[in-house]
Amino acid sequence: MDDKFLDSLSKIIKQNNVIEPELYDRYDVKRGLRHKNGTGVLVGLTKIGSVHGYKIEDNKKIPEEGRLYYRDYEIKKLASILKVEDRFSFEKTMFLLLFGEVPTSAELNLFISSLNGFQNLPEEFTENFLLRKPSIDLMNQLQRAVLCLYTIDDNPDDTSLNNLIRQALSIIGKFPSILTYSYNAYRHKHFNDSLVIHNPRPDLSIAENILYMFRHNNDFSRIESTTLDLLLVIHAEHGGGNNSTFTSHVVSSTGTDTYSAISAAIGSLKGPKHGGANSMVSKMINNIKENVDYSDREKLREYLRKMLNNEVFDKSGLIYGMGHAIYTLSDPRAELLKVKAEELALSKNKTDEFNLYKNIEEISKELFKEIRGNDFEICANVDFYSGFVYKLLNIPEIMFTPLFATSRIASWNAHRIEQLVFDKKIIRPAYKAIDADGNLL
Repeated sequence: MDDKFLDSLSKIIKQNNVIEPELYDRYDVKRGLRHKNGTGVLVGLTKIGSVHGYKIEDNKKIPEEGRLYYRDYEIKKLASILKVEDRFSFEKTMFLLLFGEVPTSAELNLFISSLNGFQNLPEEFTENFLLRKPSIDLMNQLQRAVLCLYTIDDNPDDTSLNNLIRQALSIIGKFPSILTYSYNAYRHKHFNDSLVIHNPRPDLSIAENILYMFRHNNDFSRIESTTLDLLLVIHAEHGGGNNSTFTSHVVSSTGTDTYSAISAAIGSLKGPKHGGANSMVSKMINNIKENVDYSDREKLREYLRKMLNNEVFDKSGLIYGMGHAIYTLSDPRAELLKVKAEELALSKNKTDEFNLYKNIEEISKELFKEIRGNDFEICANVDFYSGFVYKLLNIPEIMFTPLFATSRIASWNAHRIEQLVFDKKIIRPAYKAIDADGNLL
């Protein structure tokens, strides 16, 4: 297509679609479905999960310690319970999110057995779809793969509760293989790596199987697999209002099939404003390493100050991984991951790099108070440490967001079931049309 023609079309769009910011205030539009104080517009009720980071007094946000609930369990309490059991926790967490209660040992074993029954991909699906034409973007590949699962489902459009559960377990069971095979095919196609495909093992947990199938030599340590298990657990749910989960609600409310709804949620998570933040943290850290002696705390402070002043790195004025739309004093996911990150860093002789992250977190809080006042509170979010942990696990950046998607599959399905079976209303907000002068039509 002619570039000049495209440029002319772009100019026409810009001329004819400008909406002045003051018009949103005039017509009381809740942009981004948020109130002026930054809180979300209430559009639904859920029993699956909730996020708390502040309270509202006199229409002002009052910072509080962050709390994340999976059903009725606060995430820190849930993590401590699961740790005592000394077994992999992601499977039990998914059961809790899907069905609303912690499984008994018998229920958990049946649940895992059901997932194992779905974990092997049909040979023609692997060869004809995953391996033949791999995408340059893994999230795009995951979307396409989930949509393609529709074609091998004998009853794809049935939205009865039993069938929704069956489809959810099928996608959850298959997803680790889809993820790792897609990555290996991508490396083979675009970087000429040897193509190695390992079948999943029913005796391994999901976290173990991901590492087993991802690594050519199948080798991984206990601390590596338990760390990945924790990552999957803390990313598994974040309330109904985050963009990808809300997408699952919106698309499911039309009555469409499971594969279309989950693919749409993956597409939402693909966006850099949602699922791609941990990649920006990694890029920022690399930039710091290249430009400053980070062992010198004062030099690090000065460089971070320049970041906030739009002088270095991407000149956005951001310190990536710091701050969250809801969490103010703390992000419980980041606190849990920070402990595990230090443990893993010690095992791999990477404590110097862990200390870099720790110092950035501490200095950033101090700098924000200097700039915005002593009452300003900001915390490290889960993305701040997750990229570092993935790096210690030798997981490349292109896999960060796909692993995030892996952790959310159960939650997206739980919210889909909640929407279809119990809410039943199609989501249909309002838009107001205006003329060239900003008047309502």
